[in-house]
Amino acid sequence: MTWIALITAVLVLWFASLCKVFLESMSASKAAFLNDVAGVSSRRRNVLVVIAHPDDESMFFAPVINYLTSRHHNVHILCMSTGNADGMGSIRKEELQLASVVLKIPAQQVTVLDHPDLQDGFGKVWNWDLLASIIEEETRTHSIDLIITFDDYGISGHCNHCDVHQGVRKLLHDALGGRHLEAWEIMSPNIVRKYIGPVDIWLSIMFSRLDKDGLSHCLLNLDLRKSYAAMAQHSSQWVWFRKLFVTFSSCTYVSTLKKIA
Repeated sequence: MTWIALITAVLVLWFASLCKVFLESMSASKAAFLNDVAGVSSRRRNVLVVIAHPDDESMFFAPVINYLTSRHHNVHILCMSTGNADGMGSIRKEELQLASVVLKIPAQQVTVLDHPDLQDGFGKVWNWDLLASIIEEETRTHSIDLIITFDDYGISGHCNHCDVHQGVRKLLHDALGGRHLEAWEIMSPNIVRKYIGPVDIWLSIMFSRLDKDGLSHCLLNLDLRKSYAAMAQHSSQWVWFRKLFVTFSSCTYVSTLKKIA
């Protein structure tokens, strides 16, 4: 009986969390990220989402991307590799283009690199100075004024994700050309919160509200179907365990952004 009660409680909480997403999607979101005091976007921003591999944008950044595009911000993606660890780099590059269409990001605003020193793989160390230089060039080319990327753990702990974060931080530290760039990182949930699916929405909202300085924001994924459809475009990666990950990972349902100081 105890197990039945526990499973029932989990299912009820899961259902309530999905209802929360549905109700938020049917009404104007109260999220304050990039909004002024009146609760509306003060201006259209040129945002660069910096990722390591094709499919990162759909698995980890979908709540943020959906939020930005729904508010008509100009979103660009810079993918630092083709994800060629298994020899499918060209296929994965095309899949990212297809996923970006689903996410309402124009093809000309998606850049996928195949740099010899930035190849996909665990144990492949990426040079932070090189990353900072590439990101800096991309920000100038597209007049970027805001960057979003991984935090220092990179959600999954993949070394390439961590290096991308350090590349962005290096760029901000160097402040090339005296430019002001605003940058935010997606906070990595702990192992428990990572796999409780939409239930983590409540914890993310609570912790975000504890921050009174406006340096962190909780963004719900208000278009789950679009996220699943985008990930499904990565057919070479859309195997059973990734389907389970997308279903049970809190990253599908909510993102907490923290400003990189």
